[in-house]
Amino acid sequence: MARTGTNNNIQAKLVLLGDMGTGKTSIVLRFVKGQFFNYQESTIGAAFFSQVISLNEATVKFDIWDTAGQERYHSLAPMYYRGAAAAIVAYDITSMDSFGRAKKWVQELQRQGNPNLVMVLVGNKADLEAKRKVDTKEGESYAQENGLYFLETSAKTAQNVNELFYEIAKRLAGACPSQTAGIKLQNGSLGRGRSVFCCSV
Repeated sequence: MARTGTNNNIQAKLVLLGDMGTGKTSIVLRFVKGQFFNYQESTIGAAFFSQVISLNEATVKFDIWDTAGQERYHSLAPMYYRGAAAAIVAYDITSMDSFGRAKKWVQELQRQGNPNLVMVLVGNKADLEAKRKVDTKEGESYAQENGLYFLETSAKTAQNVNELFYEIAKRLAGACPSQTAGIKLQNGSLGRGRSVFCCSV
């Protein structure tokens, strides 16, 4: 997509959190590479991806940290979400346990994260409607109560995956030039080397 408008280039740190098996890596791979694998190996520690989205008002480069969902890696999570501009907290719509775990991640981010954090609650595996355990309204209600953006996605069918990241990009673009941690704002092209920071990382 061609860039128009103000030519602002925003670099934003985005972190994915959620229980093991919720499909965090699958969501990122679908967004970054357009790929989906029925069997995805568990992430160890965290994996890093980057992707650029062009909006009318800005170009947003995401630095994406996909964290491991296993409990033994929980202590590492603050290292990845500290200073993040945005967070995706994912759960599996076929697992009530994963929804409960997502709520704990939301609470942790609210306690320790950036107060200006763009946080999205994502119910993944929407293609498994027949096995659904978490009602859409339940996810929506929790998100509304906690001031989160809510979306149900399917990494398998690509349902709402691009929409998820575009929505985050739009919200981040709207946040600058306010002091939002995790965002760097550059005026003009990324190649000029002259950076104007609207925010600290």
